[in-house]
Amino acid sequence: MTSRILIVTAVEAEQKAIENGLPAGLSADVQVIAAGAGPAAAAAVTSAELAKHPYRLVINAGIGGGFPAEAEVGSVVLATEVIAADLGSETAEGFRSVDELGFGKSSVPVDRTVVQRWAEALQGEETHVYTGPILTVSTTTGTKSTADELQRRVPGAVAESMEGFGVGTAAAHFGIPFVEIRAISNVVGPRDREAWRIPDALRALTLASSKLLEVL
Repeated sequence: MTSRILIVTAVEAEQKAIENGLPAGLSADVQVIAAGAGPAAAAAVTSAELAKHPYRLVINAGIGGGFPAEAEVGSVVLATEVIAADLGSETAEGFRSVDELGFGKSSVPVDRTVVQRWAEALQGEETHVYTGPILTVSTTTGTKSTADELQRRVPGAVAESMEGFGVGTAAAHFGIPFVEIRAISNVVGPRDREAWRIPDALRALTLASSKLLEVL
Protein backbone atom coordinates (compact mmCIF):
# COMPACT_ATOMS: atom_id res chain seq x y z
CA MET A 1 0.00 0.00 0.00
CA THR A 2 1.34 3.42 -0.90
CA SER A 3 2.27 5.86 1.85
CA ARG A 4 1.88 8.95 -0.34
CA ILE A 5 -0.54 11.73 0.58
CA LEU A 6 -1.87 14.37 -1.80
CA ILE A 7 -2.67 17.85 -0.46
CA VAL A 8 -4.59 20.10 -2.84
CA THR A 9 -4.76 23.86 -2.36
CA ALA A 10 -6.24 26.54 -4.59
CA VAL A 11 -3.34 29.01 -4.80
CA GLU A 12 0.42 29.08 -4.25
CA ALA A 13 0.22 31.06 -0.99
CA GLU A 14 -1.76 28.19 0.55
CA GLN A 15 0.59 25.63 -0.98
CA LYS A 16 3.61 27.37 0.57
CA ALA A 17 1.90 27.66 3.95
CA ILE A 18 1.33 23.90 3.96
CA GLU A 19 4.85 23.11 2.77
CA ASN A 20 6.35 25.40 5.43
CA GLY A 21 4.72 23.37 8.18
CA LEU A 22 5.33 19.82 6.94
CA PRO A 23 7.42 17.78 9.42
CA ALA A 24 10.76 16.68 8.00
CA GLY A 25 9.87 13.04 8.52
CA LEU A 26 6.80 13.35 6.34
CA SER A 27 7.74 15.71 3.53
CA ALA A 28 9.01 12.98 1.20
CA ASP A 29 5.63 11.22 1.34
CA VAL A 30 3.50 14.32 0.72
CA GLN A 31 2.77 15.99 -2.61
CA VAL A 32 1.32 19.51 -2.34
CA ILE A 33 -0.22 21.12 -5.43
CA ALA A 34 -2.13 24.30 -6.24
CA ALA A 35 -5.07 23.37 -8.47
CA GLY A 36 -6.71 26.77 -8.97
CA ALA A 37 -9.89 28.31 -7.61
CA GLY A 38 -13.32 26.72 -7.82
CA PRO A 39 -14.69 23.17 -7.77
CA ALA A 40 -14.19 22.49 -11.49
CA ALA A 41 -10.45 23.29 -11.52
CA ALA A 42 -10.01 21.47 -8.22
CA ALA A 43 -11.70 18.31 -9.51
CA ALA A 44 -9.88 18.33 -12.85
CA VAL A 45 -6.37 18.85 -11.47
CA THR A 46 -6.89 16.44 -8.57
CA SER A 47 -8.17 13.74 -10.92
CA ALA A 48 -5.21 14.22 -13.24
CA GLU A 49 -2.77 13.83 -10.34
CA LEU A 50 -4.55 10.77 -8.95
CA ALA A 51 -4.45 9.15 -12.39
CA LYS A 52 -0.65 9.56 -12.50
CA HIS A 53 0.37 8.37 -9.01
CA PRO A 54 -1.06 6.20 -6.23
CA TYR A 55 -2.11 7.95 -3.00
CA ARG A 56 -3.63 6.73 0.24
CA LEU A 57 -5.21 10.01 1.37
CA VAL A 58 -6.33 13.24 -0.32
CA ILE A 59 -6.53 16.48 1.68
CA ASN A 60 -8.05 19.73 0.48
CA ALA A 61 -6.43 22.54 2.48
CA GLY A 62 -6.61 26.31 2.35
CA ILE A 63 -8.15 29.40 3.83
CA GLY A 64 -11.88 30.08 3.88
CA GLY A 65 -14.75 31.96 5.43
CA GLY A 66 -16.16 31.05 8.84
CA PHE A 67 -19.85 31.30 9.64
CA PRO A 68 -20.77 33.73 12.43
CA ALA A 69 -20.88 32.09 15.86
CA GLU A 70 -19.42 28.88 14.43
CA ALA A 71 -15.74 29.57 13.60
CA GLU A 72 -13.97 32.82 14.31
CA VAL A 73 -11.27 34.41 12.17
CA GLY A 74 -7.90 32.78 12.81
CA SER A 75 -9.35 29.42 13.81
CA VAL A 76 -9.02 26.08 12.02
CA VAL A 77 -11.97 23.99 10.88
CA LEU A 78 -12.14 20.37 9.77
CA ALA A 79 -15.05 19.08 7.73
CA THR A 80 -17.27 16.32 9.04
CA GLU A 81 -19.01 16.47 5.66
CA VAL A 82 -18.42 18.49 2.48
CA ILE A 83 -21.54 19.85 0.81
CA ALA A 84 -21.94 21.59 -2.56
CA ALA A 85 -24.25 24.26 -1.21
CA ASP A 86 -25.29 25.80 -4.53
CA LEU A 87 -25.59 22.63 -6.61
CA GLY A 88 -29.28 22.42 -7.41
CA SER A 89 -32.15 24.59 -8.62
CA GLU A 90 -34.05 27.65 -7.50
CA THR A 91 -37.79 27.03 -7.36
CA ALA A 92 -40.85 29.01 -6.31
CA GLU A 93 -40.63 27.11 -3.01
CA GLY A 94 -36.93 27.89 -2.54
CA PHE A 95 -33.64 26.11 -3.26
CA ARG A 96 -33.72 22.39 -3.98
CA SER A 97 -30.51 20.37 -3.98
CA VAL A 98 -29.60 17.84 -6.65
CA ASP A 99 -30.40 15.16 -4.07
CA GLU A 100 -33.98 16.41 -3.77
CA LEU A 101 -34.25 16.70 -7.55
CA GLY A 102 -32.99 13.16 -8.03
CA PHE A 103 -30.01 14.20 -10.16
CA GLY A 104 -27.17 13.04 -7.95
CA LYS A 105 -25.47 13.83 -4.65
CA SER A 106 -24.43 17.20 -3.27
CA SER A 107 -22.11 15.90 -0.58
CA VAL A 108 -18.98 13.81 -0.24
CA PRO A 109 -17.91 11.92 2.90
CA VAL A 110 -14.67 12.50 4.77
CA ASP A 111 -12.34 10.24 6.73
CA ARG A 112 -13.65 11.01 10.21
CA THR A 113 -10.82 9.14 11.93
CA VAL A 114 -8.28 11.53 10.42
CA VAL A 115 -10.55 14.48 11.23
CA GLN A 116 -10.79 13.47 14.88
CA ARG A 117 -7.05 12.88 15.22
CA TRP A 118 -6.20 16.20 13.57
CA ALA A 119 -8.65 18.11 15.75
CA GLU A 120 -7.19 16.48 18.87
CA ALA A 121 -3.63 17.27 17.75
CA LEU A 122 -4.54 20.96 17.39
CA GLN A 123 -6.30 21.28 20.75
CA GLY A 124 -4.36 23.48 23.15
CA GLU A 125 -2.37 25.19 20.39
CA GLU A 126 -2.51 28.92 19.66
CA THR A 127 -5.62 28.52 17.52
CA HIS A 128 -9.12 27.21 18.15
CA VAL A 129 -10.26 24.19 16.16
CA TYR A 130 -13.80 23.31 15.12
CA THR A 131 -15.46 20.48 13.23
CA GLY A 132 -18.66 20.50 11.18
CA PRO A 133 -19.97 20.66 7.62
CA ILE A 134 -17.95 22.80 5.21
CA LEU A 135 -19.88 24.20 2.27
CA THR A 136 -18.45 24.43 -1.24
CA VAL A 137 -19.70 27.39 -3.26
CA SER A 138 -18.82 28.69 -6.72
CA THR A 139 -19.64 32.26 -5.67
CA THR A 140 -18.47 33.25 -2.19
CA THR A 141 -21.10 34.76 0.06
CA GLY A 142 -21.27 38.54 0.26
CA THR A 143 -24.50 39.31 2.09
CA LYS A 144 -25.98 38.51 5.49
CA SER A 145 -29.16 37.17 3.89
CA THR A 146 -27.25 34.58 1.88
CA ALA A 147 -25.16 33.59 4.91
CA ASP A 148 -28.34 33.18 6.96
CA GLU A 149 -29.95 31.09 4.22
CA LEU A 150 -26.94 28.78 3.98
CA GLN A 151 -26.93 28.28 7.74
CA ARG A 152 -30.67 27.59 7.66
CA ARG A 153 -30.19 24.95 4.96
CA VAL A 154 -27.18 23.33 6.63
CA PRO A 155 -27.42 23.76 10.40
CA GLY A 156 -24.03 23.67 12.06
CA ALA A 157 -22.08 24.58 8.92
CA VAL A 158 -18.76 25.96 10.11
CA ALA A 159 -17.23 27.40 6.94
CA GLU A 160 -17.45 27.89 3.20
CA SER A 161 -14.80 27.37 0.55
CA MET A 162 -14.63 26.94 -3.22
CA GLU A 163 -12.79 23.67 -3.78
CA GLY A 164 -13.73 20.98 -1.25
CA PHE A 165 -16.51 19.30 -3.20
CA GLY A 166 -14.38 19.17 -6.35
CA VAL A 167 -11.39 17.61 -4.60
CA GLY A 168 -13.61 15.25 -2.63
CA THR A 169 -15.46 14.12 -5.75
CA ALA A 170 -12.17 13.29 -7.46
CA ALA A 171 -10.94 11.37 -4.41
CA ALA A 172 -14.22 9.42 -4.20
CA HIS A 173 -13.98 8.54 -7.92
CA PHE A 174 -10.61 6.90 -7.24
CA GLY A 175 -11.78 5.31 -3.97
CA ILE A 176 -9.33 7.28 -1.82
CA PRO A 177 -10.16 8.68 1.64
CA PHE A 178 -10.61 12.45 1.78
CA VAL A 179 -10.35 15.30 4.30
CA GLU A 180 -10.94 19.05 4.04
CA ILE A 181 -9.28 21.53 6.41
CA ARG A 182 -9.61 25.32 6.37
CA ALA A 183 -8.01 28.16 8.28
CA ILE A 184 -10.49 31.00 8.68
CA SER A 185 -9.50 34.33 7.14
CA ASN A 186 -12.86 36.12 7.19
CA VAL A 187 -16.46 35.96 8.33
CA VAL A 188 -19.05 34.64 5.87
CA GLY A 189 -21.41 37.51 5.03
CA PRO A 190 -20.96 41.15 3.98
CA ARG A 191 -17.51 41.45 2.43
CA ASP A 192 -15.25 43.71 4.48
CA ARG A 193 -11.76 43.24 3.07
CA GLU A 194 -10.30 45.49 5.76
CA ALA A 195 -11.31 42.92 8.37
CA TRP A 196 -9.80 39.94 6.57
CA ARG A 197 -6.77 38.34 8.25
CA ILE A 198 -5.20 36.30 5.48
CA PRO A 199 -1.67 36.23 6.99
CA ASP A 200 -3.08 34.94 10.30
CA ALA A 201 -5.06 32.26 8.43
CA LEU A 202 -1.98 31.18 6.48
CA ARG A 203 -0.01 30.88 9.74
CA ALA A 204 -2.81 28.73 11.17
CA LEU A 205 -2.61 26.56 8.05
CA THR A 206 1.13 26.11 8.63
CA LEU A 207 0.43 25.13 12.23
CA ALA A 208 -2.14 22.57 11.10
CA SER A 209 0.33 21.13 8.60
CA SER A 210 2.98 20.79 11.31
CA LYS A 211 0.72 18.31 13.14
CA LEU A 212 0.35 15.88 10.26
CA LEU A 213 2.95 13.43 11.48
CA GLU A 214 0.98 13.04 14.73
CA VAL A 215 -2.26 12.60 12.77
CA LEU A 216 -1.14 10.03 10.22
